[in-house]
Amino acid sequence: MGSDPQYAKWPPLPLAQHVFTITNPYATRPAQQASIKALQDGINEHKMAPLYKYLAHPTEGVLNTAGETTSAVPQKSTGRKPSAAGMVASKSIGGALPWDEEVYNRLKAENDKELEEFQKEEDEAVEQAGETEIMAAKGKRADFFAKIGDKDKAIATYEDVFEKTGILGTKIDLVLAIIRMGLFYGDKALVKKHVARAKTLVDSGGDWDRRNRLKAYEGLHLLTVRSYNLAAPLLLDSLSTFTSYELCTYSNLVVYSVLAGSVSLKRVDFKSKVVDAPEIKAILGADGDDKLLALTGAISAGPGAEDAEMRDAVKDTLSPTAPVKATTAVNLTTLGTGSDQPEAEMAVDFSSLAQLVNSLYSGHYKLFFQALASVEEQFLTQDRYLSEHKNWFIREMRLRAYQQLLQSYRVVGLESMANDFGVTVDFLDRDLAKFIAGGRIPCTIDRVTGKGVIETNRPDDKNKQYQDVVKQGDQLITKLQKYGQAVRLRGSERA
Repeated sequence: MGSDPQYAKWPPLPLAQHVFTITNPYATRPAQQASIKALQDGINEHKMAPLYKYLAHPTEGVLNTAGETTSAVPQKSTGRKPSAAGMVASKSIGGALPWDEEVYNRLKAENDKELEEFQKEEDEAVEQAGETEIMAAKGKRADFFAKIGDKDKAIATYEDVFEKTGILGTKIDLVLAIIRMGLFYGDKALVKKHVARAKTLVDSGGDWDRRNRLKAYEGLHLLTVRSYNLAAPLLLDSLSTFTSYELCTYSNLVVYSVLAGSVSLKRVDFKSKVVDAPEIKAILGADGDDKLLALTGAISAGPGAEDAEMRDAVKDTLSPTAPVKATTAVNLTTLGTGSDQPEAEMAVDFSSLAQLVNSLYSGHYKLFFQALASVEEQFLTQDRYLSEHKNWFIREMRLRAYQQLLQSYRVVGLESMANDFGVTVDFLDRDLAKFIAGGRIPCTIDRVTGKGVIETNRPDDKNKQYQDVVKQGDQLITKLQKYGQAVRLRGSERA
């Protein structure tokens, strides 16, 4: 059995979400004001002088527009740090966090005082204690740098501790702490490098808990780089064993898992791993008996489980008089436990997400488009990990719905399909044309006669295999010809 996780508290990732909200043009004014207050409180509480300077400095701060300064003396442009793009939603919103030189000096003085105490503790450990106490003192210093938001010094100190420790579990915890620093500042290259490093360490003998925590870390990283097909299985697997509360809340994990699974899984897997998954049904499902069954795992996650209940749920959604229930977050991993409880999560309305899943699987495309718009407004534009790829996600979900309908028919009327989706004929024509031109949908649109029809072109597997063989054969012949010419040239040189 592995040791308890270490170095798992800092940096405070919710503050990075507040920074994003402050600069997010889609966020409401009250939400931005609340985020500014939460960010200021966090900076003062944790004495985060380096983060305060990184964000609000008049010449170097990422929350100020380029060139903006309170000084009359012209300042040399320092440029934006590479990670700023992953932390700030829009650079056009400047001065959201006011700069106060007196506050910064006070925070910096308190940081210096604490660092002196850490240095004194480390010196005493070197003189009077053993290697374990020395490493503990160094670890406190590393955590302190992470706490105040000093990215470079935190990573350097974590690396120093990593080099001098021989315990595998501690090494993995240190690498996970570095990954969180990268996530905090939106440094995708740093996160990618250390996720691969953590996987190597876990494969060399990591315990069960750290292996499962790494799934959530890797899944979230893959989400930020738009590898939803790779992120989906990792995030969905993390639902039943999630303990990485330092990374995100359980509510956020549910949202990430459902969205990644919806856009990337095949229909059969989508049914078993998202629509019928007990952990997801406990969050998105109805109240009462269904929720109790989902919480206990009694509901089968098999391909044909509870189809009748799914139809009933869709019927309720279709009813114009049926009230929409706001399903709040339920943390399955803390039921029946009494230790290491995470802080209470804010209530989240999952009704639009539930409607997205149910309508896509059941083929109610008008409701699906409405739910997709609600999900974009509620989740995609408001989350720092999802916002960057929201346009791609919306486009891929529309494509998935189009493909799902068209694969069932040989010929479909353009007007009939537009009515099914609740859009105009012209919009559907333009939208389908983009996917057809890109080879994403094998069909043609004929609007010359009548109101227009869509004719699907069934791909012939045998013909495709034949074309692939011909293409590969041509490439092989070309390579052989080039090789033959090179051999003849060498032979003439020898002659």
